[in-house]
Amino acid sequence: MDYTRIRAVAEDLAKHTPDTVRGFEISGDQIVIAVSRSRPHEFIALRIRQQLDQQLDAALVAHTGGEVEDASLGKLRRPDVIVVPLATFAEDTMDPFHPRDVALVTEVFSPSNHSNDYVEKVADYSAMGIELYLLVDPRKGTIAVFSDPGPSPEGPRYRARHDYAFGEPVTLGPWLIDTSELRPYPSPA
Repeated sequence: MDYTRIRAVAEDLAKHTPDTVRGFEISGDQIVIAVSRSRPHEFIALRIRQQLDQQLDAALVAHTGGEVEDASLGKLRRPDVIVVPLATFAEDTMDPFHPRDVALVTEVFSPSNHSNDYVEKVADYSAMGIELYLLVDPRKGTIAVFSDPGPSPEGPRYRARHDYAFGEPVTLGPWLIDTSELRPYPSPA
């Protein structure tokens, strides 16, 4: 099935989902339903966005929300935080952001669907050519920064990865993230 048809099916499914569903993502021929995020998840995304906002050039904005789509690759993702040019908000379109406009994507692991963030999204964001991918894992209190997307014998991938623990300063391209206030997910009761 081609991407246009898969996207139409996903949009139709989204019309019939419960309120806890906040949208969908597409990777190849897979439709992934995105559910509402938890309070700890949202707090981490908020803190990262706030820190980025303080450091960004006036022409850039950190945004919690938005979709990133490359229809030619059959990919639509909904990162937790993106950095894009402010000018992209003035464009006369309802379309998702194009990867060429995205300087950074951030994903905060969901407790129930961590392989999606760690495997599929690493592959998708590198294939889209997004320069920086910040992956926060509150289950373990760790952070990975992926950069330098490029070709490999197995296909596009990030050629650099740097790992950090909560509490350590994280270098993210030209920006620095203080992770001392990020908290791991609470233990299940």
